[in-house]
Amino acid sequence: MSLISYLKETKGELKHVNWPKRAQVIWSTVGVVVVSVVVAYYLGFLDAIFAKILSAFLG
Repeated sequence: MSLISYLKETKGELKHVNWPKRAQVIWSTVGVVVVSVVVAYYLGFLDAIFAKILSAFLG
C-alpha cells in the first residue's frame, strides 16, 4: 500500500467519525480542569498532614 493510498483511506475514514460538539468539548475540558484542581488540593492536604506526622516522629 502506498502512502498516498493510505492517506486517502484515512481521510475517508475520518469523515465517518462522530465528532463531539463544541459545547461538549468545552464542558468536558472544564470538568477535567475542576477535577484535577480538586485532586491536587486533596493530595496536597494529605501530603501536609503526613509531613507533620513524620516530622513529629522524627523530631
